[in-house]
Amino acid sequence: MDSSEAEIDRIRSACTRWLAWHGDRTAAGMLSELPAEITPDRYGDGGVVEELEGHLADLLGMPTAAFFVSGTMAQQIALRIHADRRNHRTIAFHPTSHIEMHEGGAFARLHGLVGRPVGDSYGLLTLDRLEEIAEPVGALLLELPQREIGGQLPAWDELIAQTAWARDRGAAVHLDGARLWQCPPAYERPLEEIAGLFDTVYVSFYKDLGALAGSGLAGPEDVIAEAREWRLRHGGTLFSMWPYAASALAALQTRLPRMKAYRDHALAIAGALRDLEGVRVVPDPPQTSMMHFHLAVPEDEFEANVLRIAEEAGIWTWPKGYPTTHPDWQVVELTVGDSTLDFEPGEVRDLIARLVAS
Repeated sequence: MDSSEAEIDRIRSACTRWLAWHGDRTAAGMLSELPAEITPDRYGDGGVVEELEGHLADLLGMPTAAFFVSGTMAQQIALRIHADRRNHRTIAFHPTSHIEMHEGGAFARLHGLVGRPVGDSYGLLTLDRLEEIAEPVGALLLELPQREIGGQLPAWDELIAQTAWARDRGAAVHLDGARLWQCPPAYERPLEEIAGLFDTVYVSFYKDLGALAGSGLAGPEDVIAEAREWRLRHGGTLFSMWPYAASALAALQTRLPRMKAYRDHALAIAGALRDLEGVRVVPDPPQTSMMHFHLAVPEDEFEANVLRIAEEAGIWTWPKGYPTTHPDWQVVELTVGDSTLDFEPGEVRDLIARLVAS
């Protein structure tokens, strides 16, 4: 089935149900979630931005926090500060880390940092692989959960050992917590206990929570004060940041309490798919509220099935799959959100079966 971009957009926009995340969120819908009374900031000072920063610091058990309109900016700045203070430019991270895969080499080109990928792209970072590093390291970056391998998490004791490895060598430990909100139900530990293993913590306000945009960076007073100076240098101190901050506060209040329900539903969906021919769930069972489906279907058939389901059932699944080393297998990512909760696990099974049908 060959379809133009315009035709695909028409089919997609006619759908009334959305399998993944929080669905097709409109601008009007997102703006309607903002509270009626908002005190604006001025260049990031005061108002709802300050309120959000204080709330985030309390949630994570950190001394203070700063709001950033971009997580890419926040993470690069944190790593630059850690490297400067330790006079070591090397940053260790998993090969599928966001700063390695999705930021155009900015940590090197903008900040003169040297990346040291550690471990296997298809598995979790381990202490054994960290112990192979002989050179001094300025910072160790850990991602919880690891998005590119299906939202996997290291065991709690392993995580403690990895952070201790870094500190024993004088390195900082930074958390890429873009999806940290998913972790407390998996570890059965509060946010502040998880965040307490790290020197600095970055979180996203839109990836799980569905806010407009933006992120937070939490840590010690002196580090965050310096991060604010770097935010200005990056052009990230906008005249008005209150719409993003107000949206983040609203999303935290609405969706953070739902994280356990999202994970429980993810587990139920994985269970319903476990014996479905041509489908592999990674990881199985899921550890968080996200997972990957490896589907035994060629790309053209998968895309045709997506549009057929959308037209016949009014359900949007995925626009396309990610290619694998095998031409007849696709990978898709399911992050369970508000929209996903509307689907019973058996209905998800039926949809996935239709997606892999020849």
